[in-house]
Amino acid sequence: MGKLTDRLDRPIVLVGLMGAGKSTVGRRLAKRLGLPFIDTDSAIADAAGYTAAEIFERYGEADFRDGERRLVARLVDGEVRVIATGGGVFVDPRTRQLLIERSITIWLDAPVEVLADRTARRDTRPLLRNGDPKETLERLAKDRDLPTRRRISV
Repeated sequence: MGKLTDRLDRPIVLVGLMGAGKSTVGRRLAKRLGLPFIDTDSAIADAAGYTAAEIFERYGEADFRDGERRLVARLVDGEVRVIATGGGVFVDPRTRQLLIERSITIWLDAPVEVLADRTARRDTRPLLRNGDPKETLERLAKDRDLPTRRRISV
């Protein structure tokens, strides 16, 4: 792995829907590569003094996404590291373009049934608090299935 990390000139950023495993995979990947790891939702919560869900409730999704975009911009201009983003980071066109241009961006995907099972374990997802979580995840999966994404089967 040492040779690979010597060739990296930009951060590796994991994106995907909530419950796709960005934080779990990110921690493992960072450890394997010997790189620092950062979870943007945790970093935002640490800086704001509120959880992501509390920020959504107090200030709304637009303000959360704005803060997320500013944080991501700082992180991708910093050291080479592994970054796990929030589930909606790729929705903002400016953030998406920034990630495409300045990072190695990897979309983690999973079937909606798996996402629903994983996200049901904790009540920390503001977008899943109203209505049927599985229906919400299906809608988000459809809305966020960007045609510019290349799928790689492994």
